[in-house]
Amino acid sequence: MSEPLLIFTDRGICCPAGGFYIDPWRPVERAVITHGHADHARPGHSSYLATENAAPVMRHRLGDIRLETARYAEQRRIGDVTVSFHPAGHVPGSAQVRVERAGEVWVVSGDYKTADDGFCEPWEPVRCHAFVTECTFGLPVFKWRPQAEVVADLHAWWRANALDGRFSVIGAYALGKAQRVLAALNSSAGPILTHGAVEATNEVARAQGLPLPPTVRVTPETDLKAYPGALVVAPPSALGSPWMRRFGPASTGFASGWMALRGIRRRRAADRGFVLSDHADWDGLNAAIAATGAERVFVTHGYTQIFCRWLSEQGYDAAIVETEYEGESLDAPAEEEAA
Repeated sequence: MSEPLLIFTDRGICCPAGGFYIDPWRPVERAVITHGHADHARPGHSSYLATENAAPVMRHRLGDIRLETARYAEQRRIGDVTVSFHPAGHVPGSAQVRVERAGEVWVVSGDYKTADDGFCEPWEPVRCHAFVTECTFGLPVFKWRPQAEVVADLHAWWRANALDGRFSVIGAYALGKAQRVLAALNSSAGPILTHGAVEATNEVARAQGLPLPPTVRVTPETDLKAYPGALVVAPPSALGSPWMRRFGPASTGFASGWMALRGIRRRRAADRGFVLSDHADWDGLNAAIAATGAERVFVTHGYTQIFCRWLSEQGYDAAIVETEYEGESLDAPAEEEAA
């Protein structure tokens, strides 16, 4: 019997026939990367392979790395397997990794969402025999409203705060979520200020041609009186930090899928929660898995026990895989704090 196409190790998801790992969390010789978030693209690997659109932010985060790039759907022969990237819809440049050998196909999804946000490359289903999926929001309670409705709510909150003479400070992950929020805004609604971590990623995004409205980085020298009623976009962790004091009386909000849970909104002491996630909701996860045609499904990070049991009840050959991926968090990683 031939060796499995992919195996799950303490370093990451390994393809023995290709001699590479997918999103490894410990140093390896060759890493194939789904996207640039810190839990998937880590430092220390000898070489990296990612999509062309993921490369700029990876270089921004990881520095002078040995990085090859490929276009979506471009086939690469690596060892005894054929590898290609396909849009995951998570953040710009994010990909599902398709691995094929002798007609057998496995797909590693990384992180993904099935709804088109109008900013990053929309998710595409990839037919396969085995599918490795996240389930960050793998509970029926997680069902996303259309983005346009959520953004309309955000604009109404911003407008009301501006009329009251307050800043509106929204917490959004600095790599991906913040840019998605910015791209969806009506920039004529008022000035937009950004935390340094958000603006650093904005600069990378603009350099690769992604459309973002004008923003102003907040520095110690920024005269906030020149921006009355501004919307401020910052990493979630900044909202409870000394950085916030400069804005005086301000209204705070969070943009996250976790805002669907009222208990989390209360614990974060946010004035408003905007349910906006870069991960698939319950319906999206189930639709994505069905669209692959896979019979075997490996569940990585999220509500793994519940979602795996659900998949088994639906007739899938489902199993849980332990990984070090983190999914969506309301706390920024250390690298954002330093930005």
